[in-house]
Amino acid sequence: MTQTVGIYLYDDVEVLDFAGPFEVFNTATRMHYRLNPEAAEDRFKVVTIAEKPGIVTARAGLRVMPNHTLADHPPLDVLIVPGGIHMSEMEKPAVIEWIRRINEQTTLTASVCTGAFLLGKAHILDGLRVTTHWEDIPDLRTLLPNSTVVEEARWVDEGRIVTSAGISAGIDMALHLVAKLETEELAIRTARQMEYDWRKR
Repeated sequence: MTQTVGIYLYDDVEVLDFAGPFEVFNTATRMHYRLNPEAAEDRFKVVTIAEKPGIVTARAGLRVMPNHTLADHPPLDVLIVPGGIHMSEMEKPAVIEWIRRINEQTTLTASVCTGAFLLGKAHILDGLRVTTHWEDIPDLRTLLPNSTVVEEARWVDEGRIVTSAGISAGIDMALHLVAKLETEELAIRTARQMEYDWRKR
């Protein structure tokens, strides 16, 4: 069965935070067909989602046209919220409410880097073990006084909720999610295809 992965994009989003997981899940689908030549359907379909129609300008000026908006995206099995300059997103009630509502519908919700602050604002991380970019650990502890913010972890898996450290750690986490949602064999084959040294722990 195809699993739909939605990645939320916003102005000043960190490029590798979203592009890394995007590449992992799309490569995993290609590798699934190589491992299973008789397979009849994609393992993952990745869509990008923004608050409203139009171009999103990521950090350093990269312009991206998301596939969907909050109002018209397909049902999601997985939601990934990347980091970046996230403060203005935290002040958007419609975005935070959308994250909270979609989390109730997904099989799994994850964040990369400071995307954890958006999950935290939506009260998705309350009482959990979580992580973020090393530079933002103190601020996340302030936001989440009832959660355990873990240092020096590439990612933290709390079952349905997975958070990762900064930037490149999102690739490690996404490979972990492929193993979690499908098989470790597929994750290993995906990392090899990407010529990426997967840090599994």
